[in-house]
Amino acid sequence: MDAGGNIATKDEQKAEVLNAFFASVFNSQTGYSQGGQPPVLEDREGEQNKPPIIEEEAVDDLLCHLDSYKSMGPDGIHSRVLRELAEELAKPLSVIYQQSWLTGEVPDDWASVTPIYKNGQKEDPGNYRPVSLTLVLGKIMERFMLSVLTGRVKDDQGIRPSQHECIKGRSCLTNMISFYDQMTCLVDDRKAVDVVYLDFSKAFDTVPHSILLEKLAAHGLDGTTLRWITG
Repeated sequence: MDAGGNIATKDEQKAEVLNAFFASVFNSQTGYSQGGQPPVLEDREGEQNKPPIIEEEAVDDLLCHLDSYKSMGPDGIHSRVLRELAEELAKPLSVIYQQSWLTGEVPDDWASVTPIYKNGQKEDPGNYRPVSLTLVLGKIMERFMLSVLTGRVKDDQGIRPSQHECIKGRSCLTNMISFYDQMTCLVDDRKAVDVVYLDFSKAFDTVPHSILLEKLAAHGLDGTTLRWITG
């Protein structure tokens, strides 16, 4: 159902209604804090402008370690096929990834957004969650990006030791174990324990991209990678 209360029946109309709602929850803050221009990275002894290198061997290693039981992407190519063809695909993919990183361009068909029904009335677009379906080949490129981001932010102490979400080797389970350990120690010492739970509605959707880019730049992310993320 659109904003006017009309029911959309055609696929294109439903896509427009859902797209309008998903876009409405994004943070409207788009300007940069410094004169409306993207953050300028300072050159730290040439490190900032050093172009990234994606080795053929690294691509081959990631292809060989793909999980054959994971579902395929929107392109219909199963990860098992990519795994068995790792030796043939490693070189051309490394060239594509390298060019994408250097130019800041991401192929449009690497990902698509699909609405997933959560609960409530199916006519209400607010009861659908936008989920990004990424090609397996696109996820491999993201692995290279992730290694650069986490390495830079960790080195600059941007991620605290108490962080568990989106950290390799950590999860909700490790978070609960750490919390339970601290809480029980306080209870054993007969100390009062107060727990406050906070849930930010659509937390990831409402992060202003401009502020996120500025924070990445402040942590010393190289200009090439920053352009790729911006694109």
